[in-house]
Amino acid sequence: MGSSLKKLFCVPDEFFDPAYDFDFTHMSKSNSDSDCKRGNEPYERPYGWKRFALKVRDKYPDGNAWLGTDGWRNHSDPGEWPVSYHGTSVQRAEGIIKTRYKVGGGKMWGRGIYSTPDIDVADSFSTTVKPIKNGKTYSVIIQNRVNPKNRKIIEDMDYWLIPIPDGTSAEKEKEIVESSIRPYGLLIKEDKEYFFSKILAR
Repeated sequence: MGSSLKKLFCVPDEFFDPAYDFDFTHMSKSNSDSDCKRGNEPYERPYGWKRFALKVRDKYPDGNAWLGTDGWRNHSDPGEWPVSYHGTSVQRAEGIIKTRYKVGGGKMWGRGIYSTPDIDVADSFSTTVKPIKNGKTYSVIIQNRVNPKNRKIIEDMDYWLIPIPDGTSAEKEKEIVESSIRPYGLLIKEDKEYFFSKILAR
């Protein structure tokens, strides 16, 4: 990954694809962002975050159309899936990257995998981590593509749910998850608001 941020994770280099890394840290929204689409749906670029690309090309049996074409673009490509975000912890991010999403039990909306198209919503679920060496605090989010055919939209909360019923076998669960939600980026951000709130609380 070519960065000290890599040391936050116990994930081998073989899981990453540095050619597709992108640093949104010092970028901000522009007027053209309102027209940005992925999967024919609005795409909120992860401004303020650094993205480390995961190695996903040719990983799945149905090809790469779900990712769309490479490069900076506003339009959506045929067969492309929309983007979602999942706020998490370093430890859980490691597990997602190395294997896949594990099913959680949402009490209100049901069992399955939850994510959101709103990166600020995802950030509210991100667990901060503070490495010993540099003393800075970071937040972690997983960037995904979601199969629109397999999701349930919870509009009031701006969540997307991949439903997985109770009693689903491990094999079937794996099949549903991998055909419905695919992580393709690890997002890391220095959490300055968290840092300053700690300073003011002293």
